[in-house]
Amino acid sequence: MPPLLHPALPLLLGATLTFRALRRALCRLPLPAHVRADPLRTWRWHNLLVSFAHSIFSGIWALLCLWQTPEMLVEIETAWSLSGYLLVCFSAGYFIHDTVDIVVSRQARASWEYLVHHVMAIGAFFSGIFWSSFVGGGVLTLLVEVSNIFLTIRMMMKINNAQDLLLYRVNKYVNLVMYFFFRLAPQAYLTHFFLRYTGQRNLGTFLLGILLMLDVMILIYFSRLLRSDFCPERVPSRKHKDKFLTE
Repeated sequence: MPPLLHPALPLLLGATLTFRALRRALCRLPLPAHVRADPLRTWRWHNLLVSFAHSIFSGIWALLCLWQTPEMLVEIETAWSLSGYLLVCFSAGYFIHDTVDIVVSRQARASWEYLVHHVMAIGAFFSGIFWSSFVGGGVLTLLVEVSNIFLTIRMMMKINNAQDLLLYRVNKYVNLVMYFFFRLAPQAYLTHFFLRYTGQRNLGTFLLGILLMLDVMILIYFSRLLRSDFCPERVPSRKHKDKFLTE
């Protein structure tokens, strides 16, 4: 069936519009005074609220999918479930929404790393959506959202200049553990699988390329996280820190 007629398109559109509506609703919530005083911080705060909601829903959803269909842990290419398929569509809609939000808000230059990540994620998810392959791989990839719950809390507290709170100090250790178990470990497992899989099919080689690029990005982010939270004296100061990805 041609992609333009694919039944997943209404799911993608519905998910994208759902996150757009969620953002509009979250914008009505009161803002911390420190965030409200800066338009850029205000945009970051709203963007992270949507990301936080997506991480909670998709992270728990991914765990439930693996509990219901444990063969996804082994049969990464062929394992399939309706719940896993809907999850991949749901998250692809989020990445589409967030890409549009960054571009429309004129934050593309400051957030180019996020845009690259989103384009790669969308490309990988489309293999499961339009070709019904590697849905299990997509679900495994979305385990990262469990880690993102704590990473987003960290980023929101930094935007609000709340690094001195006990919650921040506790969260930074929890975030480190979650980063390892739900970001580094699944990524290493998937990379190992695709290194064995590559060469058998063009789609596997394409997905391996995306995985390797994501590996590099994840390791860079991990080094930034360690420097910022555990070796702050080594973090270079910036007079104009306008990057969306705060360290």
